[in-house]
Amino acid sequence: MQTILGSNGQIGQELAKELNRNYTQSLRLVSRHPQKVNETDEVMPADLMNFDQTNAAVAGSDIVYFTVGLPMNSTMWEEQFPTIIDNVIRAVETNHSKLVFFDNTYMYPKDARPQTETTAFEPIGRKATVRAKMAQTILGEMAAGRLDAVICRAPEFYGPGKTQSITNTMLFKNLKDGKKGYVPLSDRTLRSLIWTPDASRAMALIGNTPDAFGQTWHLPVDKPRTYRDLVQLANQETHSHFKDTVLPMWLFRLARPFNQRIQELFELLPRYKYDNLFVTDKFNTRFPDFKTTTFEEGIHQIFSEE
Repeated sequence: MQTILGSNGQIGQELAKELNRNYTQSLRLVSRHPQKVNETDEVMPADLMNFDQTNAAVAGSDIVYFTVGLPMNSTMWEEQFPTIIDNVIRAVETNHSKLVFFDNTYMYPKDARPQTETTAFEPIGRKATVRAKMAQTILGEMAAGRLDAVICRAPEFYGPGKTQSITNTMLFKNLKDGKKGYVPLSDRTLRSLIWTPDASRAMALIGNTPDAFGQTWHLPVDKPRTYRDLVQLANQETHSHFKDTVLPMWLFRLARPFNQRIQELFELLPRYKYDNLFVTDKFNTRFPDFKTTTFEEGIHQIFSEE
């Protein structure tokens, strides 16, 4: 049995498809209101803030994937994520399961230094601090020998369907609707973005590779491009003349007191001022046959879907 915690999200949905397709049809999907992705899926509602429900959801699982997301609300993250991760770790250890933890890069330095699996955490902001503590908790349990786990880390998403990200929302969705695309701070800095189905495929591969455990892995991405490059690729794909508008920091500062969404986004903005260089050499060397989706292929799919 392999179990996905947070199965209703984009990563969880794609992960369920990949696991069913290539690894196992014995899948349990867990969220507050889970829905089947594959015909053979078992669904189990659970509130991960409750240990007993979390333990029941994990029971009998060989591998447990943590893909839980919360709304972009710092207070909610601070109040819920520590309890959720503590409950999950305790349940995984109790049931002698393996944990595959899907992580982001919020805790990394927000500058142009290349990011590798050994990059030291320098969290700035409330959400970054929460994510750093979650990862450090897992690393501590792994180091103590109590938890058999692997951390799979990914940068910002872009992708098909209901993929949620700054890039999808501000740029690709607008371009697809025939509008001007918007980008924060600069369209000339390099962006590392992960195609959401690639993130799930790579996580399924790592989770089913026994010698991958006990480590942190950066999930695969295409070579970084600028937003200006991505707009040009969209123009080539659609034979259009799309343009982007750069939103400067002063505009975000001006809107911040009046817009909760911008307030929550604000701590992430400095990363768009610098090149974002997410290094995936470790994964590429260990899994040379993995086919990473190129930006050309991803943009083609985005603009092809209804």
